[in-house]
Amino acid sequence: MTVTLADVAARARVSPATVSRVLNGNYPVAASTRERVLRAVDELDYVLNGPASSLAAATSDLVGILVNDIADPFFGIMAGAAQNAIGEGASGRAGGEKLAVVCNTGGSPERELTYLTLLQRQRAAAVILTGGSLEDPEHMAAVASKLSRLTDAGTRIVLCGRPPVPGDASVAALTFDNRAGARRLTEHLLALGHRRIGYTAGPADRTTTRHRLEGHREALAGAGVPEGPTVHGSYDRGSGYDATLELLRREPSLTAVVAANDTVALGACAALRDQGLRIPEDVSVAGFDDLPFSVDAVPALTTVRLPLQEAGARAGRLAIGTEEAPPGGLATIPAELLVRDSTARPRE
Repeated sequence: MTVTLADVAARARVSPATVSRVLNGNYPVAASTRERVLRAVDELDYVLNGPASSLAAATSDLVGILVNDIADPFFGIMAGAAQNAIGEGASGRAGGEKLAVVCNTGGSPERELTYLTLLQRQRAAAVILTGGSLEDPEHMAAVASKLSRLTDAGTRIVLCGRPPVPGDASVAALTFDNRAGARRLTEHLLALGHRRIGYTAGPADRTTTRHRLEGHREALAGAGVPEGPTVHGSYDRGSGYDATLELLRREPSLTAVVAANDTVALGACAALRDQGLRIPEDVSVAGFDDLPFSVDAVPALTTVRLPLQEAGARAGRLAIGTEEAPPGGLATIPAELLVRDSTARPRE
């Protein structure tokens, strides 16, 4: 049943006019009253019939792109490529222009849900969610519910670098083969002769972290090599630095460090140098993603290339309907191992 403004008024114990004033922001309302109204809006999941149209099923020219951190090249590359693709082929006001808005969640599950609610209220034409998802059952259920409401209202949903929503074939998902990429990376180190390998992983509650760690462990198990120490942290340089120091504390004889991504790998390299160790003569280092700086690092990083630019552009085309959805709504994008100077055979 559709929730009406009157339903919100009844829940908040105010008049419909007061609800309208709060939502439109065009009249002063007491803070306590405003809070009560907004709480009722959230509890009932009320969708304001915004400026897009007076028709319930209509959508606007707005496309939302959700990212964890726009300053992170991983997200910035995908968001920029998606925005460019969304603007392709448009020719002014009558040419189907879309307004692409980047929503920076900061990795907050609450902000992610808030942005989805705001985009729902604005009747967005499409929503693109980038990067891995939080592995929390309650949050996953809440996101699935939001996406279902969006698709029911005619909004296209595209997941880019994110696992599909279980049981929802209406959502297009472009997933990176993180497991296979991580497996090949560790197999490369094993082939060089490394047997004492540390791992600086991302946040333990993220799908990307789990998939990459699973690929790493599959390679070790396949070679019969015991798993080395693993330290979880953020996907940033500082985390890589601190995690590498902890790895060395746990296992001083490490000959290789696998990093959660290229940014974390830079921190790992700095930590190793500060400990008087050479790369790769003493310790090899490997990253993931093939971010633009990885080839210019000293030494250049061995890494796994994810086609972020291509994936983002494809997500943009799917969002505006200029490309057909993949069969079954899911496409797995392969990862490519790039061997560079930061990895070498361990010293005897």
